[in-house]
Amino acid sequence: MLILVKSLYLTIKIKNLTYRFLYTFFLIICSLFAQAQTALDRLQKEYNNASNKTTEQLRLAPRYANALFLNNEKARSHQILEINIPIATKQNDGKFAAILYAVQAINYRLDNKNIESSKSLSLAKKYSLKTNDNESKGYLNYAEGWISIRNNKTTQAVAAFLKAIDYYENSPTTSTLYLRFANVVKELAAIYANMSEYQLEEKYSKQFLLLASKQNDPNVTFDAYMRMGYMYEQKYVQNNSDIPLRNKVEQYYLQAIATFNKNKDAMLNKSNLSYAAINLANLYTGFNPDKAKKYAELANAVSLEIGDAIHIASSFGILAELALQKKQHDVAKSYFLKASMEIGKSNVKDHNIELSILESLSEISEDQGNYEESLVYYKSYLDKYKSVYDQEKLNITKRLESQFENERQQQKYIKLQLESDKKAQQIRLMDILRKQREQIYSNLKLVEENQRERLKFSELQSEKKEQQLRLSKLETQQKNKNIDSFKKLLTYKEKLNSYYITFIFISIVLIALLLYVYKQRARSMKQRDNLHTLAIEKEKQNSKINTLTALLEGQEQERTRLARDLHDGLGGLLSGTKLQLSHINLYQGEMIEEGISRSINQIDSAVEELRRVAHNLMPDLLAKYSLAVTVEEFANRMSNATLNIHTEFINYNNSLSQEKQLLIYRIIQELVNNAIKHADASEIIIQLSEEEGLLNLTVEDNGKGFDHHNLNTKKTAGFYNIESRIQFLKGTMSIRSELNIGTSVELQIPVY
Repeated sequence: MLILVKSLYLTIKIKNLTYRFLYTFFLIICSLFAQAQTALDRLQKEYNNASNKTTEQLRLAPRYANALFLNNEKARSHQILEINIPIATKQNDGKFAAILYAVQAINYRLDNKNIESSKSLSLAKKYSLKTNDNESKGYLNYAEGWISIRNNKTTQAVAAFLKAIDYYENSPTTSTLYLRFANVVKELAAIYANMSEYQLEEKYSKQFLLLASKQNDPNVTFDAYMRMGYMYEQKYVQNNSDIPLRNKVEQYYLQAIATFNKNKDAMLNKSNLSYAAINLANLYTGFNPDKAKKYAELANAVSLEIGDAIHIASSFGILAELALQKKQHDVAKSYFLKASMEIGKSNVKDHNIELSILESLSEISEDQGNYEESLVYYKSYLDKYKSVYDQEKLNITKRLESQFENERQQQKYIKLQLESDKKAQQIRLMDILRKQREQIYSNLKLVEENQRERLKFSELQSEKKEQQLRLSKLETQQKNKNIDSFKKLLTYKEKLNSYYITFIFISIVLIALLLYVYKQRARSMKQRDNLHTLAIEKEKQNSKINTLTALLEGQEQERTRLARDLHDGLGGLLSGTKLQLSHINLYQGEMIEEGISRSINQIDSAVEELRRVAHNLMPDLLAKYSLAVTVEEFANRMSNATLNIHTEFINYNNSLSQEKQLLIYRIIQELVNNAIKHADASEIIIQLSEEEGLLNLTVEDNGKGFDHHNLNTKKTAGFYNIESRIQFLKGTMSIRSELNIGTSVELQIPVY
């Protein structure tokens, strides 16, 4: 049931869109002369006061003529143009004549006088060549585009409107320039809207709003806001999940209503308020029923006050839909009945709305279990549909026959005129030849020639009649072809409608399947993400375990090296001292002194070895001073005649904790020892720098280098210990090495 009700309101909305198009169409015709519609007396007074001033009279004449025409005083409008056009054509500057003829062309087209409209437009073009006024040339191109779009010549219309914009952009500012300019960009926005060219529609709609802001006319400002709202509403209908787009639609419709309320006395069309309120209520229907009801009731109150049947029916349609959303079937039915009554009062009938109302009433009655009443409404729906369809076919046939007859008469008139001119020229030519021969010949041959000429003349007349007969046959054949084409078109549309229904059904099924697949895929992706998160956590734990294991292994290796140094170095020296002292002969004085001296030397060596081992465990300088002093002392101690170790400190602030300094010192020791043992280097550079919370350590040598791409740090104890310490410090290591050139190891360690 909800779907059927929605279809009803969509039909009403279509009606609103149709009304909106008619409203825009009306404003395009008369927006330049909008004030003339409601202030005809004032224009008449201004025009009469300017009767003694030719320039002022010619300036006011187009506005006055249009105001008369749009107020159904067509005879008076044509009279004003007929009076002023001869005056304008006598002016040296052709701008007034061009504008007046362009206005006349538009008025003729509104009266469906296409031939007269074409002639007036041609004269407007003629006089536009006699002026350098860009505004009048722009208005001529506007009129040409306006007529072209009504003749279904969209390409020509767009070209003409673009020329008009070019002229207006190069025209000095006048009291009418911005309004005429606004009419052109509004036409282009409407054209591109029908072509679904949203970018171009948005461009010209925004330009229309900009031009409207330069005028002190709330009617144009209101129209610009409605144009912007309608443009974004079209986009929102295509993607109703785009909330920012919906907010833009709401913003512009609310601005239009605010403009109307702020300038009520100056607004030309009081139905504009209900027009904007209906659009806003329609927007709110999908997400805010309370606001939708508020603006629907506002539209209903305004339209009832001014007696606009279409707007009354539209507002009742919205209220009915809101009632059905709350399952208030009786209330919805009463609204639909009221809407039907208002449609019946309207002079402009919309059979689609009537059919939708009857169909919705039938469905509501069926939902309520009132099948007898539902059947009555459904029979009324079928009767109305049949009468509308038959009448439409009859109207289309009559319109096509009338259009065909008009075109046929016009073509016949043009061809006959051409044939007549051609025959007249031939007759004049033969008459001249006949006179010449009468002068040359004065004998009996002249009679013979005259007879021949008469014979030719008779033959020409016969040919003329044959041509007329052939033309008549061709016209009959063309008419039959047009009727056949129209029948084929009707058949094609019926098939197309059935295809559309099938396509919509298939699309709904596909969308449902896609939604199901999407949900299944989303569920699978969520499970996979959870597994991935668990794997990452496990990997982090393994990394921490490996790091701690490496540190423990490093400590164990350090203990092993300490034991080896104590056993091999200090233990050997002490054992030798003990052996030396045990072999001293107490009875040989000279030998005692020499033995004691040797033992003291060995004890001194043992003390020096003990200091070296202790220094390797924890340098005194690192505890007392800083890492920089300790590294510099280490470089001096390791340097010799064949090895030179340089140290560089750049912006080093000694901001590391002692624990981190010791780890970095061990890394430097390991890198320098590797360079000495494996690289055969003669020069080593140790560089420490600190910047932006990072400590940069670089150790370079000029040794023989190695292939670092094949380096497996896990199988190399030294590099494995270095890498473990770096991971503990949360730093990074980069190795660059080239054979016979050297190696560079760069470390980056966070200070905090």
